[in-house]
Formats: sequence, C-alpha cells, structure tokens
Amino acid sequence: MTSCNNSIPQPLIFVLAGIPGLESSHGWFSVPFFLVFVITIIGNATILCIIRVEKSLHEPMFLLLAMLSVVDLSLVSVTVPRMLGIFWMNVKEISFNACLTQMFFIPFFYVMESGILLAMAFDRFVAIWFPLRYTTILANNILVKMALAVLARAVAVLTPAPILAKRLESFQTHIIAYSYCAYMAVVQIACGDVSNHIVYGLMVIVASVGFDLFFIILSYGLILRAVFQIPSWEARGKALSTCGSHLCVIALFYSPVVFSVLAQILGYHMAPHLQIIIDNLYFLVPPMVNPLIYGARTKQMRERVLRIFHCRRN
Repeated sequence: MTSCNNSIPQPLIFVLAGIPGLESSHGWFSVPFFLVFVITIIGNATILCIIRVEKSLHEPMFLLLAMLSVVDLSLVSVTVPRMLGIFWMNVKEISFNACLTQMFFIPFFYVMESGILLAMAFDRFVAIWFPLRYTTILANNILVKMALAVLARAVAVLTPAPILAKRLESFQTHIIAYSYCAYMAVVQIACGDVSNHIVYGLMVIVASVGFDLFFIILSYGLILRAVFQIPSWEARGKALSTCGSHLCVIALFYSPVVFSVLAQILGYHMAPHLQIIIDNLYFLVPPMVNPLIYGARTKQMRERVLRIFHCRRN
C-alpha cells in the first residue's frame, strides 16, 4: 500500500528528472549517450547494408542478426533522443499520453531483442545438432513465423502496461525520478494499492527475460553435450567458435538484469542515481556493442567490411 496525505490527481504532464542527484553533470552524461547513439546507428545500419548486399549472407544466422539490428535501432531511437533533450536542453516535461507510449515501446523492443536472442540460440542448436538439415529446418517461412511469434509475445506482454498505468488516479508527485517513462517508476509515485502493478511487473520479467534466459541456457547445455561428443579437439573448437559471438552478446544483454535481480534478492540497495545509470545501460550498451561483436568475430562480416574499406582506399 502506498498512502498519500497530499495526493494529486492524474497529471497531464510528468517531469522526467533525468539522473536525480547528478543534475549538474547532465552535460557530461550527454557526451557518452550521444556517442553511443551515433555508434549504434552507424554500426547497425552497416550490418543491415552488408547483409542486404551480400547474397552469401542470406542464411538464417545473418537474417536473425538483421532482425536484431532493426530492433536495436528502434530501441535507441525511442530512448536516447528524449534523454539528450533532458541533458542538453533541460526539456523534462512529457505529456501523460506520451509517457504511456514510451513505457510501452521501450520495454517492447527490449523484450523483442530478448526473443531474438532466444531464436539465435535455437539457430546455433540446429546448426550443431542437425548441420545437414540446417537450411531445411530454418527455412525462410520458419524464420518469419519465429519473428511473428517474438512480435506477438512482446505485444501480449507489454500491452497491459499503459492500460494499467492509465487507471492510476492519484500520485504523490508529478516528478518521475528517471530519464525515461518506466512503468515501475510511475507505479512507485502512485497512491493507493499498487500490489497488482508490482505483480504484473514481475510477471513481465519472468514471461520474457526469465523464460528466454532459461531456454537459452538449455540450448547451450545441449550444444555443449553435442560438441563434447565430437572426437576431434579441432572440430570441437571450430563448432564452439560459431557460437562465440552469440555468447558474448547474451552475456552483455542479460548481465545487468541478473545483477539487478540478485542485488534485490540479497537486499543490496544501490544509490538511486546508480540504479538509473545501470537501467539506462540495459537499453544503450547492447545495441551499440552487438554490431561490433558480430563485425569483429564473424568471418564473413569482417571480410566484407575490410573489402569496403579497401575499395574506398583505392
């Protein structure tokens, strides 16, 4: 229960605080945020262009990578511009409807990215266990169905968020101590019984990130089982190397979530500004680093990028 002695009715305008306690450093924070945004746009656009132009990359793994790049571009597009508006121009006001829109789309793309990482784990599982039937099992129509399933899951899981938030009638304040409209941040400043909202927030985590991480771990357990049945150490290393990029991306994507959940379970309370910075990393760092990891570790990508730079130099 959240009781309020001096509650206010549902406001037309919310105020995003940015990073509370570090307002004087907003200008400094804007520099890495802007660089992350630029690198993310260039990196993911490059990945998409290479996959589109290079016909040899029109295979399941790279088509899934293209989906991941589209989601990454969408994720930074709905987060970073608003943050830069706060840091650069002190534009902190956001209408209630715009807040509802943002609280849907930011986690929507995040949940979609988690679903695509699960699909990529399944891709690696099929490549290791059924290499001769790889392109048959993961035909284009199957990839389309997987993409639609990821999309449908995200819509089903996140649609209740703005609907439930819209029903909140009174608030302690109109200031949201975040740099974007997060569902739980809005719930925390609401008055009355918010237990149903907290349960829903936990269900979103379990039904998306928790579900995906469990099956990703299961997939890689089966992959390792298959790999260690290969008699040749050289063949084992070659098989595992095809999973290297994906494992790096998975570790980067899920580590902040696991860290935050473990911290809450163990009762460790971070400073509010530190929590907000880590939450921002959920949405900013993976989209920037994903194309760098795949570009550096995937042979076909690396060769294509080097060819482009070689042609320009000549």
